[in-house]
Amino acid sequence: MKQTENIMGTKKVLPLLVSMSIPPMVSMMIQALYNIVDSMYVARVSENALTAVSLAYPLQNLILAVSVGFGIGLNACVARALGAKNVKETEAAAAHGMILTAVHSILFILVGLLLVKPFIGMFTQDAQIYKMSCEYASIVLCFSFGSMYHLFAEKIFQSVGNMVLPMFFQAIGAVLNIILDPIMIFGLLGFPAMGVKGAAVATVTAQITAGIIAMVCYLKKCTQVKLDFHGFRFDWEIVKKIYMVGIPSAIMISMPSLLVGALNSILAAFSGTAIAAFGLYIKIQSFVYMPANGVVQGMRPIMSYNYGAGSRKRMMETLKSSLQVAGAIMFLGTVLFLACPEWIMKLFDAGDEMMRLGVPMLRIISLGFVVSTVGCVLSGSFEALGQGLHSLLISILRQLVIIVPLSALFCRIWGIYGVWVTFPLAEAIAAAAAVILFKRYMKRSEM
Repeated sequence: MKQTENIMGTKKVLPLLVSMSIPPMVSMMIQALYNIVDSMYVARVSENALTAVSLAYPLQNLILAVSVGFGIGLNACVARALGAKNVKETEAAAAHGMILTAVHSILFILVGLLLVKPFIGMFTQDAQIYKMSCEYASIVLCFSFGSMYHLFAEKIFQSVGNMVLPMFFQAIGAVLNIILDPIMIFGLLGFPAMGVKGAAVATVTAQITAGIIAMVCYLKKCTQVKLDFHGFRFDWEIVKKIYMVGIPSAIMISMPSLLVGALNSILAAFSGTAIAAFGLYIKIQSFVYMPANGVVQGMRPIMSYNYGAGSRKRMMETLKSSLQVAGAIMFLGTVLFLACPEWIMKLFDAGDEMMRLGVPMLRIISLGFVVSTVGCVLSGSFEALGQGLHSLLISILRQLVIIVPLSALFCRIWGIYGVWVTFPLAEAIAAAAAVILFKRYMKRSEM
């Protein structure tokens, strides 16, 4: 524990941030690569298959929202307790996290069994797309426990400053998924060709494998945060601390699901190809946003620890460095999307109509990438400080309140291009609001 304290509390901020950001950046880049490769394989089945997976995305992202959002709450709780040298609360938080992760897994099984068909039925009347989408979503939801426990262990390791093992867990899951995708989708090595269902089977198999490895490593290697149920009693104060950050974070991460669902309803008036094109954007943009989010992941435990230790100066140094590094990543993403949109779309065997819609979509939306850095980093800062509601407000502005109503309005004026224009506009407004919120919070803070 002493070594972790020295690193989090005394090492120069920029080298510390880089060292803690590179592993999650690498793991997220691997995950983003998987998302792209997965979509490339599915696109080769048929355009209907790609549309089916796009319709299931909101439900699939809901798993990520709950598990990562809860993990962020747990991460912040553990890191602040470590900074305050409260070993008892640190270990109690881990025990509560283990139990609550099981509860979340059971809830998703129920969602997979009861709610998938009515949800998918709201967005398509095509029988083939409906069948493929329901099969994909049901499998991913009912076997989500692998992803849940993988992320539980990952956030514990990150809270103590160990970013390398989480990268290892993520890499195992993503690489295994990439290997299994063509085998399960197209029926290689003696396996039957399962199409879209095969993509789901490959996904959950990889997630369960990564989850088992992550939990074994946690139980054997994480000495700073031990899992001990001896004399365990539910402490609702700890549960409150976790969910005060976790629930807003989960809602924040689920925003893309709500956004995709709402925009799919708007885009359906244009064509199924419009839905598929937007589904591709969601996968492609992760290749830019995930590395930037890796910086935010590296930033959170540093800020949480120094908040617990009462070091305002190091907190602000961490924030400044995070904005610079994440901003540079988003700038490179903007250049790529502006310069090479045709090449990006061709990776997915895009036809003429997909190219017509997708190329301007990538160029227009990417104009908001750099300014989105402000909202993303300040949102992560609020999470680190235990201010989940502030973080949630920023995300609602970025991904719902502005985009959805303006898309419905602008598409009547400029057609489908009006939908894309709302993205950079929303990022600019949300960034301004985030700066105002953060300045007011720091002014009121007693630190």
